[in-house]
Amino acid sequence: MELEQMDVKTAFLHGDLDQDLYMEQPEGYEVNPDKDQVCLLKKSLYGLKQAPEQWNKKFNSFMIDQAFISSEHDPCVYVKEVSHDEFVYLLIYVDDMLLAAKSMVEINKLKEALSLEFEMKDMGPASRILGIDITRNREEGTLCLSQSKYVEMVIQRFRMDESKVVNTPIRAHFKLSMVKEDSECVDTEATPYSSAVGSVMYAMVGT
Repeated sequence: MELEQMDVKTAFLHGDLDQDLYMEQPEGYEVNPDKDQVCLLKKSLYGLKQAPEQWNKKFNSFMIDQAFISSEHDPCVYVKEVSHDEFVYLLIYVDDMLLAAKSMVEINKLKEALSLEFEMKDMGPASRILGIDITRNREEGTLCLSQSKYVEMVIQRFRMDESKVVNTPIRAHFKLSMVKEDSECVDTEATPYSSAVGSVMYAMVGT
């Protein structure tokens, strides 16, 4: 199985608008500014709340035209059967994508089709996506996923890089109790517990 990576440049600019949207004239490009004229948008722009959805519609339509089917379990996973036992897969997250197939021939066909439709950046063999490192050993026939760099970043973010290692997140016999007075409350901003837990859970789900 070959695994390649591509990136869509300025993805949200590719979306087509399906409603009339107006904007103020850009500074320095005003036409009759004293008449309070505005511009009718013809294409999607970054900052529009409709931009992500319109880009998704555009890309989904393109993939369907290429005979790909979107997974019913995850609409960001596309698959195309090219022969009885050969498939091509494309996984996308906003503008980052992975392409997988048994042969580079089919992957290159998909790369060419994507490049003809969108402005693409070919990043070659997949090595890192969404904070997940991809390491491949063809001799051993292995492909490993790791988030060690992400975990190190999280540790530094919450200033835990100099903390001592413990076996459990909390002392085994620690007793929890409800606060009785406001003076006993701990500043939650100084202890962003939920944010730390969410960051760790992302690593748990990813790898």
